[in-house]
Amino acid sequence: MMELTIQLIPTGEIILSPGKNGENYCHNCKVVTSDGVRAMMESALTARDRVGVQDFVLLENYTSEAAFIENLRKRFKENLIYTYIGSVLVSVNPYKDLEIYTKNHMERYRGVNFYEVSPHIYAVADNSYRSMRTERKDQCILISGESGAGKTEASKKILQYYAITCPASEHVQTIKDRLLQSNPVLEAFGNAKTLRNDNSSRFGKYMDIQFDFKGAPVGGHIINYLLEKSRVVHQNHGERNFHIFYQLIEGGEEDLLRRLGLERNPQQYQYLVKGNCPKVSSINDRSDWKVVRKALHVIGFNEDEVEELLNIIASVLHLGNVQYGGEDGNACITSDTQIKYLARLLGVNGTVLTEALTHKKIIAKGEELMSPLNLEQASYARDALSKAVYGRTFTWLVNKINASLAYTFVVVCCSFEQFCINYCNEKLQQLFIELTLKSEQEEYEAEGITWEPVQYFNNKIICDLVEEKFKGIISILDEECLRPGDASDITFLEKLEDTVGGHPHFVTHKLADAKTRKVMGRDEFRLLHYAGEVNYNVNGFLDKNNDLLFRNLKEVMCMSENRILIQCFDREELSDKKRPDTAATQFKASLAKLMEILMSKEPSYIRCIKPNDSKQTGRFDEVLIRHQVKYLGLMENLRVRRAGFAYRRRYEIFLQRYKSLCPDTWPHWQGKLADGVATLVKHLGYKPEEYKMGRSKIFIRFPKTLFATEDALESRKHSLATKLQAAWRGYSQKSKYQKLRTSAIAIQAWWRGILARRRAQRRRQAADTIRRFIKGFIYRHKERCPENEYFLDYVRYSFLMKLQRNLPKSVLDKSWPTPPAALIEASEHLRKLCMQNMVWSYCKKISPEWKHQMEQKMIASEIFKDKKDNYPQSVPKLFVSTRLNGEDINPKVMQALGSEKMKYAVPVTKYDRKGYKARPRQLLLTGNSAVIIEEGKLKQCIDYTALKGISVSSLSDGLFVLHVPSEDNKQKGDVILQSDHVIETLTKIVICADKINSININQGSIKFTVGQGKEGIIDFTPGSELLVAKAKNGHLSSPRMKNF
Repeated sequence: MMELTIQLIPTGEIILSPGKNGENYCHNCKVVTSDGVRAMMESALTARDRVGVQDFVLLENYTSEAAFIENLRKRFKENLIYTYIGSVLVSVNPYKDLEIYTKNHMERYRGVNFYEVSPHIYAVADNSYRSMRTERKDQCILISGESGAGKTEASKKILQYYAITCPASEHVQTIKDRLLQSNPVLEAFGNAKTLRNDNSSRFGKYMDIQFDFKGAPVGGHIINYLLEKSRVVHQNHGERNFHIFYQLIEGGEEDLLRRLGLERNPQQYQYLVKGNCPKVSSINDRSDWKVVRKALHVIGFNEDEVEELLNIIASVLHLGNVQYGGEDGNACITSDTQIKYLARLLGVNGTVLTEALTHKKIIAKGEELMSPLNLEQASYARDALSKAVYGRTFTWLVNKINASLAYTFVVVCCSFEQFCINYCNEKLQQLFIELTLKSEQEEYEAEGITWEPVQYFNNKIICDLVEEKFKGIISILDEECLRPGDASDITFLEKLEDTVGGHPHFVTHKLADAKTRKVMGRDEFRLLHYAGEVNYNVNGFLDKNNDLLFRNLKEVMCMSENRILIQCFDREELSDKKRPDTAATQFKASLAKLMEILMSKEPSYIRCIKPNDSKQTGRFDEVLIRHQVKYLGLMENLRVRRAGFAYRRRYEIFLQRYKSLCPDTWPHWQGKLADGVATLVKHLGYKPEEYKMGRSKIFIRFPKTLFATEDALESRKHSLATKLQAAWRGYSQKSKYQKLRTSAIAIQAWWRGILARRRAQRRRQAADTIRRFIKGFIYRHKERCPENEYFLDYVRYSFLMKLQRNLPKSVLDKSWPTPPAALIEASEHLRKLCMQNMVWSYCKKISPEWKHQMEQKMIASEIFKDKKDNYPQSVPKLFVSTRLNGEDINPKVMQALGSEKMKYAVPVTKYDRKGYKARPRQLLLTGNSAVIIEEGKLKQCIDYTALKGISVSSLSDGLFVLHVPSEDNKQKGDVILQSDHVIETLTKIVICADKINSININQGSIKFTVGQGKEGIIDFTPGSELLVAKAKNGHLSSPRMKNF
């Protein structure tokens, strides 16, 4: 059973969750992926009130800048940082990490039609890649925007996308790794912290990726444009030099810093203190150093190359610390320490270097003269050497990376002095408009739609103002730099006023009106760019354009033993008499070459916008963004894109999406696609001016037409959903019923068969059992044989089961089932075992107190059972430890006993030996003797050793006689006592005296010794009551009713 799960996301798009095998199937969808399919972009239009539109072309009021910015704001607040203008991607820097760059996202955009997914940089990257493979034409991606807008991050994301999604082999994986690792190296040497961006690229770069026929990256090439070398020697307040200096000082090992002569404190170096910003909270120089060292190894740098590269970086820091002094206006170096480090690190002669830093070589009429430099000139020479060494080393580094890559993809990050930057932007804007118009015109012609000329601002007039030969600003600047005489920045400004003063896009303080003069300095000129007015201060224009390095400094660098510097400073420069091109001319030539390269490729565009200057998450600075929208020409681009038709789609896609809105096209259209679309738009009521039918696409002029169609579809979905649900429920329930019915029939048939087989089997088993039982009964008296073994086993089994159910429940239960003849002996063994087990179990449960009670009862049984008539009455009565409490015994008695412990005490009646008079006494048993007590006096003490025996009658009376030796003078004769607890008392006495066999039970009379050899007799006669008296014959008579 398949399950379809639909998940709504903030853009209003639909994602189909994966099925059992990881695939997702959307019927009539074009794309199947492994982690989910996003529906077409139009599905997000229903959420446009909340998150805006995904394509600015669909803005109703497309000429309104306010509407443009409001759409940006809506999407930015929902963390939707990407928006299209047709095929142009607008990216707003979120200043935070978003979970939209995972491998799952890469797979989601891989191989998907550009408009079938929400806007994303991966969509642009994938579209360019697929176009390159299918059309076999080079592609380029142009990334532009202000510093801090996210250009560098955008280029990283594109590289990462290609590294993950492109086919790979072992060699290709090496190239991918080197492509990715080139970024941290180039950022370390070419990026710096500025006021606007903590990782600002201070150079422009063109990266060319080469793919094989399989679509795998197999090589690459990087071209750098105009590194900001002036940053090496000077930084504005709050800015830093290039990252590599701080990474080396902060992350370098102690041994490395010691060898380079460096200290772990950037404040010690003049080139690092001018910005007064050695530390940045968002930058971890120590960690970045480790990344750079690893990246250099991955790219292919050996240890010697890394060592020499770091020597050059350290030498630049030491150059900055070279200090000048001097007299008579001539400069001299005040400390030799830095020169010694420089000579060792650069591999040059220290004396020659010192002379080159303080003198200038002049060649006049073939003669070489050394002219001393003043302090200002010497400082210029030192800084010029620092810039030249670093700049050429950076170029060598890029070439080295190119050699290791041994992509087609372009990233342009304009970064020079503001004039060059804006000149580059003008050229790119000109190219952008031309290529956009060309693309639109080609699509119209391919579809047979009449092309309507588009009115737009052509900035060729501004480009010509800057670059026109002989008349342009660059030409005038070069001329002023090369002419003899005292040329200065002011003379350059005056020449501009004379040459281009009448140009409508050029203004100076002298040529401006009174209002403009208030906001312009006398050393400034203004250009009216396409993006707005910009003022340029001419101070430093000539020096930066010249960027000359004295000849003798070049000679010193050419003599270096550092293999990197040897490649950076070619000896052929010394023999070339031609003056090198100025910086502006070099940049103009490089830009022209770049334009030529870009014109040969199919372009894609990414416009980066930063939402605020403070790099705060979630803050949307409308004023700053309005400036960038104008600066990037986004409104101009939108007007060009909307000049004709706002929306276009292929017939199959348009019909597939909206066919449910027309009865004639729903659910399936069987005819031509164009006829189906025509039928559909006719039913929807499209007016002729609202759309055009091309060869393979429909063109819709107004977004409101599309929105109305989309809203109608949204309303239609509810009724469609109801019908689909009803049909599905009916089909589902019917299918379920059929399956249940079929299953029930199968189960019933199967179960009936099982029951029938079980009954037949039971009948067979019953017949066999009866047959064997009868045969066994017949042979039951014979020896065990096959004929009777079953019967005998059954008899045994029956007896054992009966025995199990009828086992005795207690020790006193003597019942036992009658066994068969064959089990008599076994039954007897079992009965004994059972009895032993019950006895063992019973004994195990007896407490020590109860055990003592039972022992006393056993002794009483041995003595009196079947011998004395009142014994049976004593059996159910428990023997007690004593019959007298402590308060019943006189304390004097206890004192007289001393240490002897009393074991038993009982009240008794003593009969005199002569007159047989009854006297109440107490009998106390200790460990050694029996003591007779009268109140507080010890009347008689009988040692157990002297006790000859005890006599008692067999009747129910309580009389007993304690026999003592007659020769013992301490004793007065035998003692006649009577107790109500005679059985208990006598048992206690024999236990204490250990004389169990000393009790005599007499049938008629008891003889006892009176004293002095005289004897007495007690006669016992049956009677109804106890009566003790002296008889006429002088005997003690005790009539008692005898029990029969």
